[in-house]
Amino acid sequence: MRDFARYADWSGHRGPLTSGLAVGWALSSRSSDPAQPARRLAAVRQFARYLALLEPATEVPPDGLLGRVPHRRRAHIFSEVELAALLREASLLLPRRGLRPRTYVTFFSLLVSTGLRLSEACQLDCGDVDLDAGVLTIREGKFRKSRLVPLHPSAAAALARYAAERDRCCDPVEPGRFFRTERAPALTAAAVEKTFSRIGQRLGWTAQGRACRPRIHDLRHTFAVRRLLGWYEEGADLERKLLALSTYLGHAKVSDTYWYLTGVPELLAIAAQRFERYARAEQGGTS
Repeated sequence: MRDFARYADWSGHRGPLTSGLAVGWALSSRSSDPAQPARRLAAVRQFARYLALLEPATEVPPDGLLGRVPHRRRAHIFSEVELAALLREASLLLPRRGLRPRTYVTFFSLLVSTGLRLSEACQLDCGDVDLDAGVLTIREGKFRKSRLVPLHPSAAAALARYAAERDRCCDPVEPGRFFRTERAPALTAAAVEKTFSRIGQRLGWTAQGRACRPRIHDLRHTFAVRRLLGWYEEGADLERKLLALSTYLGHAKVSDTYWYLTGVPELLAIAAQRFERYARAEQGGTS
C-alpha cells in the first residue's frame, strides 16, 4: 500500500479513494506479466472494501474490471482454543501408549510454532534438526530454496523430548526422518493430511459458518498472522519485520508475505492506518 500511497500523492489525489485512482495505479505497473494489473487492482480493491467501512465515500472498484485473477482461498486463522483441541485429540490417537500420539502432537506443535510447510516438516532428517543450536535446516523447500529456521527454546526442548522418546521406541535408522511412528519410518504428507482431517471431523471442523473447512496449511497462515499481530502490539517496524518474516517462511518474494495482511480485520486495520499516516505525511511535506 505504500506504493499506492505514493501514486496517490504523485497524481495529486485528495479525498476518499476512488475507482479511477485504483485503476490508474494498477495500470502503472512496469511488470511484463499481463496479469499484474489485475492482481494489483484486486489487492487495492480488498483494501478499499475495508476503508469503505470507515469512510462511506470510498469507491470500491468493480470485481474483475481489469480481468480475473486466480482465486486465492481465504485462510482460517486458528484460535487458541482450536489449537489446544487439535493437540488434545492428537494425544488420544491410537495406540495410546505408542509413539504415534507423541509424533503427531510434536509435529502439529512444530507447524504452529514455526510456520513450516507440511512437506518441509515431513522431509526433516535427524541431521537437519540441530537441538544444541536450536536450528532447523530446510533443504530445497518450495522453489528449491534452502534456509535455516531458528527455534524458540521451548520448541527446541519439545523436539529434544520427542527425539529421546522416539529413539527409545524405535531402532535408529541413518540418516532417518526426524518424525516417524513404530510402523512407518517416516511421516508422509498424505498420512498427516488424513490424520488431520479425521481429527477435524471429530472436532466438528466443517465449512458451516466459515469461508472454508480448516486445512493443515492454515497452521502456517496462523503462525504468520499471530507473529505480525504480536509485532504490531509491540510497536515494531512492520516494514522491516515483514522482510524478516518473508525470509523465515521461505517466500520467493516479499509480496507473498504481504498477502497475510489482507485476510484478517486487525491486519487490514494496520494497513489502513499506515496508508493514512503516509498520505498525511506526504501532504504535509508538499504543502
